[in-house]
Amino acid sequence: FRKFCKKEELQVIQVTIDGKKYEYPENCSYYEIAKDFEKTMDAPIVLVKVDGRLRELHKQLKKDCELEFVTTKDEIGHKTYQRSLSLLLVKAVYHVGGYDKIRHVMLHFSAGSGFFYTVDGDITLNQEFLDEVKAYMHEQVEKAVPIYKRSVDTHEARERFRLHGMTDKDRLFRYRRVSRVNLYSLGDFEDYYYGFMTYDTSYLKYFDLYLYDDGFVLQMPEKKAPETVPAANLSPKVFQVQRESERWGEQMGISTVADLNERITKGNIQQMMLIAEALQEQKIAKIAEQIAERKQVKFVLIAGPSSSGKTTFCNRLSIQLSAHGLTPHPISLDNYYVNRVDTPRDENGDYDFECLEALDIELLNRDMTALLNGERVELPYFNFKTGKREYKGNFIQMKETDVLVLEGIHGLNEKLTWSLPSESKFRIYISALTQINVDEHNRIPTTDGRLIRRMVRDSRTRATSAKETIAMWPSVRRGEDRNIFPNQEKADVMFNSALVYELSVLKLYAEPLLFQIEEGEPEYQEAKRLLKFLDYFVGVPIEDIPKNSILREFVGEAALMYERLLCGICDLGDGQQRKFVI
Repeated sequence: FRKFCKKEELQVIQVTIDGKKYEYPENCSYYEIAKDFEKTMDAPIVLVKVDGRLRELHKQLKKDCELEFVTTKDEIGHKTYQRSLSLLLVKAVYHVGGYDKIRHVMLHFSAGSGFFYTVDGDITLNQEFLDEVKAYMHEQVEKAVPIYKRSVDTHEARERFRLHGMTDKDRLFRYRRVSRVNLYSLGDFEDYYYGFMTYDTSYLKYFDLYLYDDGFVLQMPEKKAPETVPAANLSPKVFQVQRESERWGEQMGISTVADLNERITKGNIQQMMLIAEALQEQKIAKIAEQIAERKQVKFVLIAGPSSSGKTTFCNRLSIQLSAHGLTPHPISLDNYYVNRVDTPRDENGDYDFECLEALDIELLNRDMTALLNGERVELPYFNFKTGKREYKGNFIQMKETDVLVLEGIHGLNEKLTWSLPSESKFRIYISALTQINVDEHNRIPTTDGRLIRRMVRDSRTRATSAKETIAMWPSVRRGEDRNIFPNQEKADVMFNSALVYELSVLKLYAEPLLFQIEEGEPEYQEAKRLLKFLDYFVGVPIEDIPKNSILREFVGEAALMYERLLCGICDLGDGQQRKFVI
């Protein structure tokens, strides 16, 4: 091996993998190295970390380094598989339908284990068409067609986007400060994608296509089983809420980040904010009306994943219920935690605060049943500092118009309120389902929006760093998968708390937090990804956001004061303002 390197005038590169050292020739691709180790992995290797930095497999060795393989069982690897499969799908639709007949292939949002698409063109979207697309995709997989990446000048990229009718991408990069753009090509098809790709199409074996609503779903493996395509697992109610939210965006003329940026730069963002807030308030009012019409409802149960805005939603719903003649009493289910010493532990021996058994279900049902029967009950208060339940004289006795609004992650789980009559319960599922996409082929994951919300809020209210928030996020997501998402379809109604303009606001507060994460730290790659994502957005000040906006739950009132200081504005307390220079 060393003689070969010397003969070819190549340097011997030392590579450390799992603590062991290996030698490879200079300019050897990471793909070749991954091939040597693929049999030792439990899933296909799609990326590598080189001294902690993510790299695609076509990149080459340049110096001694430490390598870590990323497979399709890893979060980043799973997203790489999905992104690459989406590229293959879009190419296949254009190939089968005809480049002269297909105007747009639009990726809307995730749907169960897949992505939901629609096609705009002079074709008939039926199962026969999808079968042809699927056959062509499998043909490309068998050929192991390379996925190439090239870096081009931003001006050239925009010209190519215009040439191919990709106007949303052209407008998107009008607002990017980068001088170059990475384009991916698959055969004769070239496109822009936000994130890394697989080495070639041979990795993309597992998928299915089926018609749904006015489009179709690209069904893909889940992260835990990357070589198995699950059966269709859509949540119809969630799907309809996502479609409703898209219609809200279309009503405001905002479907992509480019649309949003144009509204901001043209100076009419305030009107758009008010419309977005009004649409949400209208929805909350309708929910309150439904509750009021069902005379037997005494318990409104609200659940949703982390950073959905449950607290603000509860307050706004309570106001609307009052406007309908009801007397709401918000109750946090957190107050029914068992004492900390009695909390169940997870597989690692840590307290599992997110399992159903962490709540005193027997006490909750006893109290709620007593209230339903007209008895006077003292409600508990959980002291998170001492880890014990306390009683502070919070007595309640329900009258005819009283309604209890219970909020917590297990709100939709029937086991939580097993003793209460079904007709006395009204269930609401709330989540922040992103309304816009980066462009027609690059979606904005709902989880990214919620993570950024939580990062900003926790930094402000809990002094939690972005590094800590990112580190705990996988655990939060596992808890949601176990306790919240399986029950979401049990809801009577669903509410989308996302605001079409919110990422432009959150950007101003998230970016400084993310820049605090140092290169080499485990959370650095995720921070880098989120910073790149936020760079798509033009920032928006929060001064015009209504005080009752769900977004205020995350940026708070203090953020407004801070912003005014940065702008050099000082309230004198007598209704006057003075400008000053910091």
